[in-house]
Amino acid sequence: MLGRIATVGGLTLLSRVTGFLRDIMLAAVLGAGPVADAFFVALRLPNHFRAIFAEGAFNAAFVPAYARIVKQGGADPARLFADRVFTMLMAAEAVLLALALAFTPAVIGLLAPGFASGTGRFDLAVELTRITFPYLVLVSLVTLYGGMLNAVQRFASPAAAPVLLNLSMMATLSLAAFFPTAGHAAAWGVLVAGVLEVLLVGADVARRTGLPRFSGLVLDDDVKRFFKALGPATVGSAGLQIAMFADTIIASFLPAGALSALYYADRLYQLPVGVIGIAVGTVVLPEMASRIAGGDEAGAREAQSRAVELALLLSVPCLVAFLLLPDLIMLALFSRGAFTAADAAAAGATLAAYSVGLLPFVLIRSVTATFLARGDTKTPVKALLASVVVNVALKIALMGPLSQVGLALATAVGAWVNFLLVVWFARRAGLLGWDSRLMRSVARLAIAAAVLAVALVAGERVVAALIDPGQMLRHEASLAALALIGAAVYGLAIAALFGRRWLRGLARRRNSGAPPVPPPAADPH
Repeated sequence: MLGRIATVGGLTLLSRVTGFLRDIMLAAVLGAGPVADAFFVALRLPNHFRAIFAEGAFNAAFVPAYARIVKQGGADPARLFADRVFTMLMAAEAVLLALALAFTPAVIGLLAPGFASGTGRFDLAVELTRITFPYLVLVSLVTLYGGMLNAVQRFASPAAAPVLLNLSMMATLSLAAFFPTAGHAAAWGVLVAGVLEVLLVGADVARRTGLPRFSGLVLDDDVKRFFKALGPATVGSAGLQIAMFADTIIASFLPAGALSALYYADRLYQLPVGVIGIAVGTVVLPEMASRIAGGDEAGAREAQSRAVELALLLSVPCLVAFLLLPDLIMLALFSRGAFTAADAAAAGATLAAYSVGLLPFVLIRSVTATFLARGDTKTPVKALLASVVVNVALKIALMGPLSQVGLALATAVGAWVNFLLVVWFARRAGLLGWDSRLMRSVARLAIAAAVLAVALVAGERVVAALIDPGQMLRHEASLAALALIGAAVYGLAIAALFGRRWLRGLARRRNSGAPPVPPPAADPH
């Protein structure tokens, strides 16, 4: 799995970097005026539908089902299943698109009630939404194609597809002079990106499995089982989106600067969540589903244990750095122009609060794979909805005394509630069997984290004494020096705790592409 996780994680990182460049260009071209407001509303509508129906719920239901059919029935039944799901998906998307285009003014009135009907912002938002909304149909196709590829252990093109959205928007924004407004340029960039993503991932599917085709609307057992899993997954995705709306609404009542602090902190803590947590979860789900379909329960548990182990190994340094160096990180990355030291302190405190929940955020997709790989989407939804209730209640309770830090802390507590409930449900059902090797690894990683923390605290004092306070780029230089110190110390700690044999074996597996082989039970190192 290591090579596949590296592929997904690396392409996700590329997507985040190009997304950051896209945001810089959006700010420069659109600014923060009425055109920008109208565009972001137009972008939000298809994005929320995509998060609920496409990437969230659809993947959770489709990937395990398709992987099971491939394993148990072979290519022909899997192709028939994909054809039927494709037909139903396109029919549903066509109805949704027709309704959205016909009733766009009413939808914008609900989504952005502050845009008075008949004003320039309202009319522009309606016009731009009619350009961007077909992107939902295209990205739903990409999700179906990506699910088919993931189920047969192909991950590169689905992971690369989001990069095309960023590049397409930057290309059209660079040609904004040829559009009625810069908002039109950005909106057309979104639609063009959908076409490019379909071509990229569709070409890969055509080579690997063949493109799905329209077929009769037959509700056979496999399709019924898929929809039975899709329903709860949709409810869970919708609940998560409602929680995000609540976050925005509550934050709007806080003092000026709170929303900005939340945004900058969110951008940073989401980086390990996306590059590590989502990458590992994306790979382990079809791996477990395929093994379970083949009757290899032990292999599925082994795959999950190794996935959790790897996710922890990679995320522990981020957790330590976010807890100990949040202010320096914010100063080094954002302290320019109007972003002051006070802004960095506010954003840093918010980042530290978010990082309390970093480990459950990173691990949750690998843990819920226990249920999703078996076609059970109801149980993870129960845990998710419970965590949403706790999250929102804590936000309301903490927003007064702690401002935006309270909102971030509530998000972290909600993540722990979600994670612990999923673990409890899985252990109660006898579906979670983390092996002794993982337990030993967790203890060793805790020691490595403590060593890293001591090194960063001591290193920060040494670096502060060596770098002139009046030097330009002193924050950037300090962070770079501490990153090097931290990487060296953590690497040495891992080598000492896990042993040279373990590291050499990891390198051999990655280079050879061979399946993972557990190390000896007794490791002399």
